Amino acid sequence: MPKTRINCPKCRQPVIAEVDQLFDVGTDPGSKQRFLSGAFNVIACQTCGYQGAVATPLVYHDPEKEMLLTYFPAEMGLPMNEQERIIGPLITKVTSSLPQERRKAYLLRPQTMLTMQSMIERILEADGITKEMLQAQQQRMELLQRLVNASDEQIVEIARNEDAHLDGEFYNLLNRLIETSLMSGDQNSAGRLSELQKKLIPVTSYGQKIQAQSKEVEAAIQALQSIGQDLTREKLLDLIMQAPNDTQLSVMVSLTRPGMDYSFFQLLSEKIEQANGSEQAAMIELRSKVLQMTQAIDQQVEARMARARTLLNSILQSPNVKEATIQNLPAVDEYFIQVFNEAQENARKAADLERIARLKQIEEILAQASAPPPEISLIEEMLDAPDQASMAQMLEAHKAEITPEFMEMLSSLVSRTQDGEDAELSQRIQILYQAALQISMRAGLG
Repeated sequence: MPKTRINCPKCRQPVIAEVDQLFDVGTDPGSKQRFLSGAFNVIACQTCGYQGAVATPLVYHDPEKEMLLTYFPAEMGLPMNEQERIIGPLITKVTSSLPQERRKAYLLRPQTMLTMQSMIERILEADGITKEMLQAQQQRMELLQRLVNASDEQIVEIARNEDAHLDGEFYNLLNRLIETSLMSGDQNSAGRLSELQKKLIPVTSYGQKIQAQSKEVEAAIQALQSIGQDLTREKLLDLIMQAPNDTQLSVMVSLTRPGMDYSFFQLLSEKIEQANGSEQAAMIELRSKVLQMTQAIDQQVEARMARARTLLNSILQSPNVKEATIQNLPAVDEYFIQVFNEAQENARKAADLERIARLKQIEEILAQASAPPPEISLIEEMLDAPDQASMAQMLEAHKAEITPEFMEMLSSLVSRTQDGEDAELSQRIQILYQAALQISMRAGLG
């Protein structure tokens, strides 16, 4: 992002700030999320202490949706010809980045947005997110805030009155916030939200539905686990035929999809031919359900693989591969890794040295991102100590590294392992935690 000398909007003193005026999803896939988050063009004035966004012209481009948006802050008070003079080079840059065959008519008719809010809404609208949906999301956030600040008695009362709004979308929002808190290291927020979720589930209609489904899922998993390593197509077919409801059937299909191949369906067809009357009709219906479920799974997998390929290609085409990879780390999943590994193998076979080099840059960033935090490595090293005295010596040697982050992670490990099967490990972690806590307290007093 380029650094620019601008005047503070409050005291008018010069400030060096990073100002981004062009958000081109085609060349920088992470720019969309950055724009929607609002985490850009924010300055901090050292003179007067002002912190806020810089008023600057903006251009947003999404070639896949054939969308070119412009925004010029009204507070800048510039005439139309001056606005066009500033915006023009940004649009030219967009056009120049595209190959000739992708330079379409929409580039000649950029849509002017009067406000930042209308610009955001237009981008979300292209994703199928309407104003009504945004308003509904805002209402869910407000409801969630009420619940977070409520007592146990108030939670029950709010849940009774707002039961219709505590639906699947609300629980999805709650889950996303919990995941975000965990990813950012905010254990406190994640814990509060998880505790709220536990309280809501038994007192809401949707929560009770989740509970019922969870029991069915658990039953299906237990049925599969009871067979263990001896699972054959014949035994799998028996389980499928005995599934008491569609929920358990769906779970079994999703967990055993690789085994539901041509041979599996051939076995099922043979059983159908041997059956008669109502039994045969039921088995035909079962085959139809299983086929629909497997096809749905395959379509989902292919869609996610396609998105992963698109993401990988956009990263590889970026001017700065490493920066583009870092910006898109939240989108990296098992499908991206699979596509990435395939791309590496194909590049090696084709001896495409340039592509191999760019893939290597992505690999380095992925390796750094997947590396465990230094606190984990230190904890593992201390847990491997031969005895308690050695553990204490290691703690003293590393007392500068006994940070609040270290203690928070160690506390989390204590909670996760105290009810686990490995009692010895749990005891060692507790001993380590108590010893580290003493050092941390001494450091605080000192």
